[in-house]
Amino acid sequence: MATTTGTEENKRIARQVPEEIATAGNVDLIDEVYAADAVEHDAFAEYRGRAAIREWLEDVREAFPDVSAAVEDVVAEGDTVAMRVTLRGTHEGEFAGIAPTGKAFEVGNTVFTRIEDGRIVERWVQPDALGLLRQLGVGELPAE
Repeated sequence: MATTTGTEENKRIARQVPEEIATAGNVDLIDEVYAADAVEHDAFAEYRGRAAIREWLEDVREAFPDVSAAVEDVVAEGDTVAMRVTLRGTHEGEFAGIAPTGKAFEVGNTVFTRIEDGRIVERWVQPDALGLLRQLGVGELPAE
């Protein structure tokens, strides 16, 4: 049976991904923060295990070298932490098959993080993907 940590500790653990891993670039923290078999459910794909999560986050930081993820709100109950995050960056590398545009973006992101035994076991990440694509100039809706 999994043990749970307190909600304040769960908030601290969940915040490490946007603040210390994504923004500060400390991808080595993945081994400490994530369970070995953790799963990331992202708007673009699903990543299973620390190695896949590390590769995904490194790809994001390569595509958007100045990426920042500012945590705006955090709510926790039981083993789950919900965060509202603002993502900002400049598209300098290939992302999701899209060649670099050099354009800056700012979008909202909602993240639900489930924690067991003091480690992240699952995250659901829902950025404003359409807003991101539009700001990069690749997500225009057709004219009526």
